[in-house]
Amino acid sequence: MKVPLTVRDFLDRAALIYPDSPAVIDEPDQPAPSWGTLTYGQVEERTRSLGAALDGLGLGWGERVAVVSHNAARLLVMMLGVSAYGRISVPINFRLNAAEVDYIVSHCGARLLLVDPELADELADVDCEHRLVVGPEADGALFGNTGADPRPWVADEDATATINYTSGTTARPKGVQMSHRSLWLNAVTFGWAAGVSDHDVYLHTLPMFHCNGWGMPYALTGMGAAQVVIRKIDGAEILRRVERHGVTYMCGAPAVVAAILAAAEDWPGPVPGAGRVRMTVAGAPPPTRTIERMEAELGWEFIQLYGLTETAPYLTMNRSRPDWQHLGPAERARRLVRQGVPALGVRLRVSPEGEVEAQGNHVMEGYWEQPDATDEALAEGWFHTGDGGYLDEDSYLVLTDRQKDVIISGGENVSSIEVEDCLFTHAAVAEVAVIGVPDERWGETPKALVVLVEGSTVTERELIDYCRERIAHYKCPSTVEFRDALARTATGKLQKYKLRAPYWEGRARRIN
Repeated sequence: MKVPLTVRDFLDRAALIYPDSPAVIDEPDQPAPSWGTLTYGQVEERTRSLGAALDGLGLGWGERVAVVSHNAARLLVMMLGVSAYGRISVPINFRLNAAEVDYIVSHCGARLLLVDPELADELADVDCEHRLVVGPEADGALFGNTGADPRPWVADEDATATINYTSGTTARPKGVQMSHRSLWLNAVTFGWAAGVSDHDVYLHTLPMFHCNGWGMPYALTGMGAAQVVIRKIDGAEILRRVERHGVTYMCGAPAVVAAILAAAEDWPGPVPGAGRVRMTVAGAPPPTRTIERMEAELGWEFIQLYGLTETAPYLTMNRSRPDWQHLGPAERARRLVRQGVPALGVRLRVSPEGEVEAQGNHVMEGYWEQPDATDEALAEGWFHTGDGGYLDEDSYLVLTDRQKDVIISGGENVSSIEVEDCLFTHAAVAEVAVIGVPDERWGETPKALVVLVEGSTVTERELIDYCRERIAHYKCPSTVEFRDALARTATGKLQKYKLRAPYWEGRARRIN
């Protein structure tokens, strides 16, 4: 017997087993009226109403529904319900400007666009056949008929469930097509490895639009875990929510960890969640110092995940093992800084050129209406990540760099990540990006762009000498430039091509 694996499974199980359990605790401070606390029975009712409303609008199976919204209970229900009833969910980054949103809505061919009330004016000129503002307007049109009976969808696990657009650091964003099967297996294996259960209280510190919240909304729903919405990231507010709701789990980028650590320094009394909270961190390899501080200063468990939008995202995970418990914090951090071991069903290899490649059920179907880009990304039956790395003697993946960001100095490859990690251990360094700049003698040399901790002072010479005491001299920055801030993408990633561009201006090639 073969039963299709679809997003609907997570909703059905939650409604069957946990109908009266708290499903989502909405953000209390938002432009739209808060939904308060919904049970899983109420969530399922609202997804059914949504399915019937899409029937009424004439949206057929496989048609696209785009949503631009900050984290909210309404966004969670829409992401679950759109796909569960046979349409394709297109969650869009709320940090994008109107032209970028307009491109995505047009490119995916969305027939319905839902817009956060805070963004309604800014996105007023984005064209779509049907358009609703999230809040009372959308509530009346989509969620009011709780006794609705949507047109039944013949479940197909290979159908596209979501299209998630990449951040587009070097070109137009590409629409990553994820099937129901891919989302299902990502959620189940990720949830299993992270230990998700009905005892958990999850805080949505990760934007839900980003890789569908890494698949956590599905995993948490299927296991009946309570989900707490936080609309905007603030370190102190995260700690308050952890204390108020008994949060046990969250996911986020290293920048979120940094905000929490900074807030903890001024927190009166014991840090909330010590010995209880675990946090999965991804988006960039975190410095070892961050891992040590999370354990020592917060008392939270650090878990590292590696993946991409194209892989749903779970490819590898690194979580402290029982045989590491006797180790000191520094040694444990040294082991945890690796990206981890492959997820169940994922296969990894490293090409002769040093690029990490992957096979598995989590890998995308392709890029929406971009067959050439799809063929390139999936050449020879492997997904080409664009990340450089290696598999160590323990079969753990270790990233060394984005391939395009490798610095070749005097014929030697220099990993910017390694240099950044070294600089991050200096107490005065808040942020750092290491880039390659032209050098007449060496071809390229590493340059560090540094943002200092507020109130700290350190000289260029001191930081260079600090590195020379800790890593090979050829890897050390030859120059340091202090900045007030570093350019990042809308999803928080460093835009190294922008940081590098001024230093290569006027040259035909960006290598030397």
